[in-house]
Order: sequence, then structure tokens, then C-alpha cells
Amino acid sequence: MTDPPRPVVVNARKNVGVAMILAILFGPFGLLYATVSGGVVMLVLSLIVVVPTYGVGLFFTWIIGIIWAHKATTRYNAKRATDADRVSR
Repeated sequence: MTDPPRPVVVNARKNVGVAMILAILFGPFGLLYATVSGGVVMLVLSLIVVVPTYGVGLFFTWIIGIIWAHKATTRYNAKRATDADRVSR
């Protein structure tokens, strides 16, 4: 008697390099690839920071967005990997 076929789980992973390049080029809009909520938060924060700092604060929010894109994409891929392991057992 043969075992029934096991389902194949395909998890779409996000590319960390693409996430960082998009965040570098487009700032908060590029962060939307990694995390939509993070992109919206950084967009609002950037709009709040731009006026009182005469635009200088955008440098810092841009850097934070790049770091956030890396961490969010890495966390997303790790969660997908653990979910796939759990389903395949």
C-alpha cells in the first residue's frame, strides 16, 4: 500500500536585495514592498519631519526605512520558512 501524495506548499519569498534597493531609491514608497504598514508609517513620519527640520530629517527617516526594509523582509522570509516546515511535517 502506498502513502497518499503530500501537498506541495509554495511560499513566495521576498528578495532582501530588492527590498533594500527599492528603499534606497524610493524611500518610504520602496518600503511598501517589504511591509505595507511600515511604508505607510514611514511616509507619514517623513511628512511630519520634513517641515520642522527643513528637510534635513528626511535623511534620517530614509536610513531608518532602509534598515526597516531589511529587517521586515528577513522576518517575512523567516516566518514563511517556519510555516512551510510546520506544514510539511
